[in-house]
Amino acid sequence: MDVVTPALNTYMHQLLPERESVLAEMEEYARERRFPIVGPLVGNFFAQIAGLIGARRVMELGSGFGYSALWFAGVIPADGEIICTDGDEDNRRRAEEAFARVGVSDRIRFHTGDALSVFEGIDGDFDLIFCDIDKHGYPDAFRAALPRLRPGGILMFDNALWSGRMLEGDDSPDTRGVEELNRLAFSTPHCRASLVPIRDGLLLCTHQPD
Repeated sequence: MDVVTPALNTYMHQLLPERESVLAEMEEYARERRFPIVGPLVGNFFAQIAGLIGARRVMELGSGFGYSALWFAGVIPADGEIICTDGDEDNRRRAEEAFARVGVSDRIRFHTGDALSVFEGIDGDFDLIFCDIDKHGYPDAFRAALPRLRPGGILMFDNALWSGRMLEGDDSPDTRGVEELNRLAFSTPHCRASLVPIRDGLLLCTHQPD
């Protein structure tokens, strides 16, 4: 099930400015290898959100080969920090090559390993946390991440509409994970949630403690 009709999706992509060379190369690499990345519509949205809240410290739970991190790096200040995680050492190497080419290596740390385990070992709160791990792990990621946001911080999850699988009778662990994530986000006290229907759906949560 398409979250956005193909024609509207094409229209929105055509409105985007041309990406700088490293991002464009990463998009081509992902297309050739069918590697899932958030893509330019979502990346552009990420950069806008991070800029609007003045994000200085960003945590990524699941970074792939660094595509989304580069969008964040384009708007956080030079003394800001992005922490990336991925289970694949090859993805880390590819990401760090891209960061060096763009000149943002000084503000990005990349950890190889289980995202939630890495996250647990890092101190402090964050302005923005982005999650794109295996979907069955989304509820645990929500529970771990929401308390780590500073007041007014933003927690975002990719694939929150999951191509409508929850409406088609799919009962896989990943689909159940997405369903439980959305239920938690809209029912947890001090969390204001919205679903944004671009690409495969984004869940945005703001932390609003007493």
